[in-house]
Amino acid sequence: MTRCVIRLARRLAGAAALAVASIGPVTAAAQRRAAPAARPGSADLVVTNARIYTVDDARPVVEALAVRDGRVLFVGSAREAMALKGSATRVLDAGGRTIVPGITDAHAHLLGLGQALRRVDLRGTRSYEEVIQRVAGRARQVPAGTWIMGRGWDQNDWGDTRFPTHEALSRAVPDHPVWLERVDGHAGLANARAMQAANVTAATKDPEGGRIERGEGGAPTGVFVDNAQALVERAVPAATREETRAAVLAAIKEANRWGLTGMHDAGASRATIDVYEELAKAGTFDLRTYVMVSDDSTDIGHYLARGPQSELYGGRLWIRALKLYADGALGSRGAALLEPYSDDPRNSGLLVSAPEHIRAVATRALGAGFQVNTHAIGDRGNRLVLDAYERALAERPTADHRFRIEHAQILSPDDIPRFAELGVLPSMQASHQTSDMYWAGTRLGPTRLLGAYAWRALLNTGTVVPNGSDAPVEQVNPLISFHAALARQDAQNWPSGGWYPEQRMTRDEALRSMTIWPAYAAFQERVLGSLTPGKYADFVVLDQEIMQVPAELILKTNVVATYVGGRPVYERR
Repeated sequence: MTRCVIRLARRLAGAAALAVASIGPVTAAAQRRAAPAARPGSADLVVTNARIYTVDDARPVVEALAVRDGRVLFVGSAREAMALKGSATRVLDAGGRTIVPGITDAHAHLLGLGQALRRVDLRGTRSYEEVIQRVAGRARQVPAGTWIMGRGWDQNDWGDTRFPTHEALSRAVPDHPVWLERVDGHAGLANARAMQAANVTAATKDPEGGRIERGEGGAPTGVFVDNAQALVERAVPAATREETRAAVLAAIKEANRWGLTGMHDAGASRATIDVYEELAKAGTFDLRTYVMVSDDSTDIGHYLARGPQSELYGGRLWIRALKLYADGALGSRGAALLEPYSDDPRNSGLLVSAPEHIRAVATRALGAGFQVNTHAIGDRGNRLVLDAYERALAERPTADHRFRIEHAQILSPDDIPRFAELGVLPSMQASHQTSDMYWAGTRLGPTRLLGAYAWRALLNTGTVVPNGSDAPVEQVNPLISFHAALARQDAQNWPSGGWYPEQRMTRDEALRSMTIWPAYAAFQERVLGSLTPGKYADFVVLDQEIMQVPAELILKTNVVATYVGGRPVYERR
């Protein structure tokens, strides 16, 4: 079993940078066999004078491509591409710029991104006082009684790294209920008015898988961790369908602006998916979205009965995955650890779902042809998910299931080989490493850091690592994760030489981690992930040569244009 999985992953990796000679199921020959054959005739679009990284091992770097009917018709020399020019063909001179396949974020939250664009942005705040100032500014703009929503605070970035308490916020904003999500989405801060609206008091009990931070006499301090967030969120007025539509469209526009042509939406309700389908049917959904159905028994039952849905509405939607949750997040000390937190010896984190629930859903999913993707950050959380998957696969042996663990941030060395052995994909977000590295050692101590954000250790077992942002937790710009993957440094290129640099990806792997590896992780490699004839013509024009410039210059790169199906969905002005 292990040898078979390793061979498969090596084939997927391709490229000399991985030192693998074989060419497997997502290489050029197999891609051409599986993809629809292009009809002879002229192209709709010819792009010339470019340096095009195809992520196709047969033609890895070319100077031109041709598109017809939304798919790649040809890649190669400009002379050959121009032979496909007809009277109606548009010819685009790329001016020597770099082109890469359409970038896919393998883990983000589409609606959450759209909502974040409309909420008080608390990212980058350096103190609780700055958070309060931003919220008070919004309160002056809306009528009393209106809920004020915000997201992005991180107490680890403040001088005082303890969780905040509500009193100062309640004094500054007494007439509006306020709910502020932490940057990771696994904790939230409520003011007194919000807790009153939610009827939360000292007598309110902690829910299973959640924690209310408390002060004297058991009174809530205002911070609610993991499942406890629902105690406040139940009082927040639900968004209207039109508000949801507007948020989704805004998120798609923002994603396209940063070069994203695809996204794996890590948890959506049926109501949200209905909006996606409505927009896709109308032709206004310019993002190839692989939807994971959130862990709601009714919603899961509906989609399992409907069956796997792939390449709907011209390749805009795939609905064939379920999103489960094992634990919380490291920053809010909710990630489930095998040993207590180094900076909180009485706490080993939270399990937000019972392992038996994960096993049971995974077994049902295998029978229905659905993928299961489970959030797990701590080493205990990851082990329990691997155990649950292993039991489900023993009950219902299935080849090529491509189950995933989302984040896989902190791993015991004993569990790293199990991903390849079980055929489980670690879907990781390189930007989390560069955000967390300043304080992760305080949480974990030096020994556990050896299994933290361990991309190279996982790659060396023969698996692949799809890369993402977890937006709106991190910024949506995929080049942040690209840079982090190969440099393990922040935007200021700190630390020198990289943080635990032995875990870096090569530059080729970093590109694959946001193109062909997400495609494989979503059963899309026949139609997405590389600029191969027959695949969708999704590509991004960049103003810098990201595969060659020094790593410290990568984040100075701008997206010139983003194309989905050979059509521009973003052009820089």
